[in-house]
Amino acid sequence: MRGIRFDGQGTRQPFEVAELAEPVPGPGQLVVRTEAVGVGIGIVRMLAGGSMPSSGPGGEMVGHVAAVGPEVTGYEIGDRVGGVVFEGLYADAVLASPALISLVPRGIDAGDALSLVRGGLIALSVLRAARFERGESVLVTAAASGTGHLAVQLAKALGASRVVAAVGSADKADFARSCGADEVVTYSGESWGEPVDVVLDGVGGELVQRGVDALAPHGRLVAFSAGGGTVDAGSLLGELKSVIGFSIGLISRRQPELVDERRAELWALLAGGALRPAATTLPFDRLAEAVELIESRRNLGRVLLRH
Repeated sequence: MRGIRFDGQGTRQPFEVAELAEPVPGPGQLVVRTEAVGVGIGIVRMLAGGSMPSSGPGGEMVGHVAAVGPEVTGYEIGDRVGGVVFEGLYADAVLASPALISLVPRGIDAGDALSLVRGGLIALSVLRAARFERGESVLVTAAASGTGHLAVQLAKALGASRVVAAVGSADKADFARSCGADEVVTYSGESWGEPVDVVLDGVGGELVQRGVDALAPHGRLVAFSAGGGTVDAGSLLGELKSVIGFSIGLISRRQPELVDERRAELWALLAGGALRPAATTLPFDRLAEAVELIESRRNLGRVLLRH
């Protein structure tokens, strides 16, 4: 099978497409022949930090079950599935855990499915973690990202009275508005407008406190970025604000049935036209171009590779 060999480090390395051995499923594993795979900030951080596994990074994928290992139930050869794998993502076939994948309806475009199986799942889940209610206002940071643009769309679809998109540069404003944002602000802007009930922060760093400051009384910020950040606890007290941490990994491990339910909800919203995933799609052998797009933060929506 074809796969990308990761021999060097650094985001400027060439990525060699090579012939690799076909994966063989062990107990509790599936082999999935991929239609589309995602490219995200995780691979950029691994390459920059010198922490790349020899088999390559993990991430989200969509494809068809090609082999079923011992002790696997609920999946058959030919089933269309999507979800996350821990490593070896950039290959014609990947090893997957049944706990981290779900069935994907056959009529859905592979790019749309790829956008929703992880980015859409996170976007919907952070809204649920925020205890969002219809009629509330929402601000989304990284609003042009693969997850952020779907969070903007979901907030509107679920009844937000006002959605504010926070982006890194003004040239992303038109895209954010096309996703349903009522207002667009930039990180460097002096004001983020009127206070909001919910902030969904996918950036971290200094924007966490900026997001807290943008909350109305009783407002909630959900932090779901690996970018860290600190909050002045005193800024929470007077107006009863909250900061909530979120990780989709914990939900996947402890509540896999919730992941299935939320993905089913996403398929329904997609079918009804409430979601319009945006993606830059590149051929499988143009990973270097995809990595550069993510690293330079020029992407609008998801970046993915298709076979």
